[in-house]
Amino acid sequence: MRTSFPLKQLALVAGLCLPFFANAQQATKYKPNWQNLDLQTDSVFGISTEKAYKELLPGKKHVTVLVAVIDGGVDVEHEDLKKVIWNNPKEKPGDKKDDDKNGYIDDIHGWDFIGSAKGDVHYDNLELTRMVRIYNTRFANADSTKLTGKDLADFKAYGKMKAELNKKTTEAQQTYDIINRFNGLIDNVLTKIGNQNPSIADIEKFQPNGGAETYVKGVLIKALPDFKDVADFKEKEIKGGLEHFKEMLDYHLNLNFNSRDTVGDNYNNANERNYGNNDVAGPDADHGSHVAGIIGAVRDNNIGIMGVANDVAIMSVRTVPNGDERDKDVANAIRYAAANGAKVVNMSFGKGYSYNKKAVDEAVKFAMSKDVLLIHAAGNENENTEVELNVPNRTYEDKSGTANAWIEVGASGPTDDATLKASFSNYGKTSVDVFAPGVAIYSTTPKSTYAEHDGTSMAAPVVTGLAALIRSYYPKLTALQVKEIILKSVVKISHNIEIKDGDNKKEVPFTDICATGGVVNAYNALKLAATY
Repeated sequence: MRTSFPLKQLALVAGLCLPFFANAQQATKYKPNWQNLDLQTDSVFGISTEKAYKELLPGKKHVTVLVAVIDGGVDVEHEDLKKVIWNNPKEKPGDKKDDDKNGYIDDIHGWDFIGSAKGDVHYDNLELTRMVRIYNTRFANADSTKLTGKDLADFKAYGKMKAELNKKTTEAQQTYDIINRFNGLIDNVLTKIGNQNPSIADIEKFQPNGGAETYVKGVLIKALPDFKDVADFKEKEIKGGLEHFKEMLDYHLNLNFNSRDTVGDNYNNANERNYGNNDVAGPDADHGSHVAGIIGAVRDNNIGIMGVANDVAIMSVRTVPNGDERDKDVANAIRYAAANGAKVVNMSFGKGYSYNKKAVDEAVKFAMSKDVLLIHAAGNENENTEVELNVPNRTYEDKSGTANAWIEVGASGPTDDATLKASFSNYGKTSVDVFAPGVAIYSTTPKSTYAEHDGTSMAAPVVTGLAALIRSYYPKLTALQVKEIILKSVVKISHNIEIKDGDNKKEVPFTDICATGGVVNAYNALKLAATY
């Protein structure tokens, strides 16, 4: 599932036991380009990209680096992206032929592995839901007392999965009902105020009757500074929250929903490669477009934003629906990117279960053979990935080793204090390599618009952009060398930071939450790259 938080202010309602928003980062008011700024100069913990461009890169030659964005789709016509979108030089647009003989017809800007001539997959289950559905069939008539070996182990795992699915479904329904009731309370307060879109002054004057109205008044006063007005708050947060949990109930957690007929492949054949279509945007390109902008939005056009890298071509490989991505599609996306020349691959997605990790691992090994650097988001559950599974990951299931040219990225915030780790970010002493800015990141969204998003989904493309920047100015460096440079050049964090400890918080050294103990830094990385 794509790992970002589009909804912020409903975290204010976390006191009403909203599990989804318990780890959401509060809205912030930082400079739009803060991820590229410098801690000493600008007082925000960016990665010093602008300092590097100003002091280290003037006059230096650079080459275009092909970067694959494996995601939910990219708006290739966006005003701040269209100049950096990859155009397959071996393919003739619109001739309905596989001109370059790579197995994909008219793959001009990339490929969509979750579409077909029928259309594109928008929603899908969680992997948990799909696995419970498979096990429901497998163990429908099983006598558990007669099961042994792997069958018994799978049956026990099945029981845990069913319990987890039931818990998630119950929580989603309860949360939907809570938000719906809260929406009704807001409407009642607005009716009493006599204005469906009151100002903060109007709300402050309102005399509540009882605890519920007092609570609503407090939430509105606290939330509204980050929105145009009450109508904007209701549209983005309340409506957004209701839609999110309705989608969870209707699609993500629904055992009776199966999207795969839209694709039309043989899903059980992990070796099948040639399916999909060339619609690289799909029905919802918000997340992928945001990721692409962070990496390489045009820096010198005086519109929009500035990506980290100034000379990239963005290849869109649509793989991630609204729901959990499927291993077969992820494997094929990685293979497609590597086979078609991508040198850096961004993967801002993840899930807690894997149906066919072997297929993904084999694709990762193929990418390693092509000198590709893979960048992956650590996830947004505020969990320790030393303990909780987040896939894909670098460790091969067959115990044959790990993917060396892989960087796992946690999300950091702009303030150099105990809150530097984003409250939602996963972490791990050895499973996460580095942290990078992932809070209130302003970037490109469909139809030439822009928005702030939070998530390790935003932190990963910061590192992807840095990797592309290094490979652009130092093209002879290998993927492993670029990784080594990024990891060696982090800004080390000497103070403790807050992490979850059960229901409480505790402070730990930054070295307890990632292998390098630091936040990536473009200035340091480019200085180090010059010495290789």
